[in-house]
Amino acid sequence: MPAWWGTRERVSPRLRDEYRLMHDAFGDTFRLITPPRGPLYWLGTVEINLKGVNPREHTLKILYPHDYPNRAAEAYVVQPRIYSEKHQFEDGQLCLFNPKDGTNYGWNPASSTAVTVAGWGIQWLYAYYTWRMTGEWPGVEERLRT
Repeated sequence: MPAWWGTRERVSPRLRDEYRLMHDAFGDTFRLITPPRGPLYWLGTVEINLKGVNPREHTLKILYPHDYPNRAAEAYVVQPRIYSEKHQFEDGQLCLFNPKDGTNYGWNPASSTAVTVAGWGIQWLYAYYTWRMTGEWPGVEERLRT
């Protein structure tokens, strides 16, 4: 089965749209990396504008899984190395939405793109630093029942 993005010689319409949308939303902040083997991903450096955050520059990686767009792109903070016991998986992937919320509030294969995930990743960074400063994760959280 061919990859969702097509080939280097014959790029899929979905990847063409993703490329245009990322450029329209973020300009040159993110660049598409096309390794000879393995999944495509975006790499970009964003500045976090919160007092006390040092370093301010954070490199985000938005990785396309093989079964994209049926599965959401994944977001990782590459630099600086940070880890949160809240809203982050053990491999470093950021937890950006609750799949139980459905396509209206989470990933929607028909309308969500790498732009969606990059935006969520940037919001996650602000939430992370707010949590580090206040002890409270901003926004709605699912409460675990014990």
